[in-house]
Amino acid sequence: MWRHMADSAGVAGRLWDEWVPTQVRRLIVDALPGGAEDARRLAVWLAATHDIGKATPAFACQVEGLAEAMRRCGLDMPLYRQMPDRKLAPHGLAGQLLLQQWLVERHGWPKAATGQFVIIAGGHHGVPPNYPAINELGNHPSLLRTRGSEDIWRGVQDELLDVATAACGVGERLAAWQRVKLPQPVQVLLTALVIVADWIASNPDLFPYFPGERGSDPERLDTAWRELNLPAPWAATEPTQPAEELFAQRFDLPEGARIRPVQREAVRLARELPTPGLLVIEAPMGEGKTEAALAAAEIFAARSGAGGCFVALPTMATGNAMFPRLLDWLERLPDERADTGAHSVALQHSKAALNRDFAELMRAGRRQHDLDRDGTGDAWRHSEDARSASAELVAHHWLRGRKKAMLSSFVVGTIDQLLFAGLKSRHLALRHLAVAGKVVVIDEAHAYDTYMSSYLARVLEWLGAYGVPVVVLSATLPPQRRRALAAAYSGTEEDDAAFAPVEQARDYPLLTTAAPGTEPRLSAPEASGRGTDVAVERLADDLDTLADRLAEDLAEGGCAVVVRNTVNRVHETAAHLRRRFGDERVTVAHARFLDLDRLAKDEALLADFGPPEKVAELGGKRPHTRIVVASQVVEQSLDIDFDLMVSDLAPVDLLLQRMGRLHRHPRGEGQSQRPRPLRTARCLITGVDWETVPPEPVAGSQRIYYRHPLLRSLAVLDPYLAEAEDAPGVPASAEDGRLGNVVGLPGDISPLVRRAYGDEPVGPPQWQEAMATARKEHDDHQANQRSNAGKFLLNPAGRAGRALVGWIDAGMGDADETRGGRAQVRDINDTLEVLVVQRRADGTLATVPWLADNKGGRELPTGAVPPPPLARTVAACGLRLPYQFSFSDVLDRAIEELEAACVEAWQAKESYWLAGELILVLDEDCRASLAGFDLHYTPFNGLEVHHAQ
Repeated sequence: MWRHMADSAGVAGRLWDEWVPTQVRRLIVDALPGGAEDARRLAVWLAATHDIGKATPAFACQVEGLAEAMRRCGLDMPLYRQMPDRKLAPHGLAGQLLLQQWLVERHGWPKAATGQFVIIAGGHHGVPPNYPAINELGNHPSLLRTRGSEDIWRGVQDELLDVATAACGVGERLAAWQRVKLPQPVQVLLTALVIVADWIASNPDLFPYFPGERGSDPERLDTAWRELNLPAPWAATEPTQPAEELFAQRFDLPEGARIRPVQREAVRLARELPTPGLLVIEAPMGEGKTEAALAAAEIFAARSGAGGCFVALPTMATGNAMFPRLLDWLERLPDERADTGAHSVALQHSKAALNRDFAELMRAGRRQHDLDRDGTGDAWRHSEDARSASAELVAHHWLRGRKKAMLSSFVVGTIDQLLFAGLKSRHLALRHLAVAGKVVVIDEAHAYDTYMSSYLARVLEWLGAYGVPVVVLSATLPPQRRRALAAAYSGTEEDDAAFAPVEQARDYPLLTTAAPGTEPRLSAPEASGRGTDVAVERLADDLDTLADRLAEDLAEGGCAVVVRNTVNRVHETAAHLRRRFGDERVTVAHARFLDLDRLAKDEALLADFGPPEKVAELGGKRPHTRIVVASQVVEQSLDIDFDLMVSDLAPVDLLLQRMGRLHRHPRGEGQSQRPRPLRTARCLITGVDWETVPPEPVAGSQRIYYRHPLLRSLAVLDPYLAEAEDAPGVPASAEDGRLGNVVGLPGDISPLVRRAYGDEPVGPPQWQEAMATARKEHDDHQANQRSNAGKFLLNPAGRAGRALVGWIDAGMGDADETRGGRAQVRDINDTLEVLVVQRRADGTLATVPWLADNKGGRELPTGAVPPPPLARTVAACGLRLPYQFSFSDVLDRAIEELEAACVEAWQAKESYWLAGELILVLDEDCRASLAGFDLHYTPFNGLEVHHAQ
């Protein structure tokens, strides 16, 4: 134990000196009277003493042979089986009480002053104790010191604490510290630092133990730290060059391209803000918001001391698309500590190991176990660190697994990974340490519902308390959400009058800044001059009508996209259009494909419909005539461009996002390279019964988006959707005075979103009764979402000096992205994911036959674990089953059937890719029956689901 105490203290010192970002250190330093020296001493001392609770009979009785040796030295204790109540004294809680008693009895501390320090020992296993647990252990003192030998136990405990305190140079500081009031964010960060130090010091490969070993060996720590080789944090240097030069150096700008006014203004604000804080960038699609965010992040990091950057995106697909862009940016960054070696990089979502770029960084091969328990069990092989070609970026071996990956310096992940920081869950302190040392970039901020927004607001509140710079990006952010985000980060109530101008602002593009203790500021840069006028029309929700209109508009060729709100409508539409136009002219894109097929679909979309330079780079050629029938996957993440769009009605912000895929890139002077009838961008809106009053969205759309936002969307678009002869001279929402039924991008984005999400009545008088009913249903639904979100929502940071006792009480265990994990921070039902294989005519199992690169049709052994490359291929054939399988009775039945058909050999612990996974076996015709449904999968249509006959 004394050896582990010394190891933990030594590791904590190295972490403080070489790994903890300046941004985190500064927060702790500012809380202590002795500044930096005090902060380091406190961190080291807390690590040294965190396991003092193991010097108790409740812990020591577990191994009888060792316990007997202690008894011979006078440390009496009952046998293990004679201590049924020892569960009341987990060693973290026991250590908390022992430290408290030591401070009170030997150093004269008031008991009330001790909690904020000793809670760190209590919470070092991921869950700070609550008051009932503390009181219960206090009523069982014999678990800490056996009756009859209390003095001997106390002597050992005090000696360990006295020696640790002297070794850490803390003795003379204790008197001053008892007057300190540690802010709760500081308590969280110190707890996380102790956890990391404990996990590293507990690894026997790094810190081996030898019987009879005496004394402290400095080489022991040096050797272990050198073997661990933990990458240092980013040390950003503040760029001083003009914005144009900065962007030219950091990003691949087309030759002769000029940076956009929004990008220039983002750089200016980042440089001029008194302290780095929140920066909200609202600008049209295609304006380079991501590049603006990364440029601002570099400036913020240099000024705040952030040691990395986390980019949060709505989905795994958007995360995968962002990851190579982040790597390109990183390779261009200067670093004032470049001689310190590599930077740690991670892609953080449940399928990160299947991403090509990240797999290359990890040198795809042996999958690491995620063993977070006290840091034991990880393999330490530097050959398994994967470096980029420049040897500057590394997927570090220790920073793997769902609890540690976020501690990497640079992370791209789903928004869930950020929202988990607002979820009461085990080892939450580690997630806070991970984000507290970074700049956080939140993309597509409009894409989150009330449930998710509750978590986002709470996380922003904590990020503001930590002083974490945050950049929020959106093309279509409702004004109320802008105000809520700014108020949350600033730590004030949303109805604070100082934030009214944030909601009232009508400029677009718009940049908003906020920080705790300051009033928000607004800046309205000029638009870039790029714009697209989109003619909008109604289209009856009839497949023959759709086919006739497409035949007419595509008579001279062209590329059209039909966006449906449900996959079932995608399938129905594609089948009908194929009968009319042929299979080769109609393709589909949605989320119900195998992972490898989805990746191939995305690549094909970019090769056919991406920017001209991207199409040329991929060796593709824009099709003469093509119809893509897609779900919402084309709404974001993919830089693709169509001549014509047909879209189901959606909330207006999402509908505008879809319109951003029309004429996204110039194709010849005046779009002259597009077919003549399609040189004007046109969006036909369908998925609505236009004959009712008000028009009625189809049931599938209402299930996804709810009726109220759909009717509000219809109401604000109604002036644009009038028949030509009935069109008003100046549409009510067209504030630039333009005539006709044309939505101007970006000019109409802000007024349309503002009116759709505002409270004023919109739409014709005869709609109002139905809209009022829909509004009531919507308000009830949002209230229910807020209530449900609050069940596991972390509390705001409490007053300084208040201990983190019960910090995550009533929490939900571990936060993760396993099956059902996303439902912890999203208002969705538990979902089921399967790995898909095929059973051939001879009864053998194989990978599905159409996979490229010689991966398809490979026989799979059933009596043994498949070789890692083959197992990885199976793991890359993951498929999330649709909503029909989210209902509890169907879900339970499906799991039961899938588990009954599992391949036993694949569940072996060495089966890193397949153990614990559910396998869906398709027959020769790629069909299967599951839980009363017939499933059919093809690489052309994805998964189709029908009720069994």
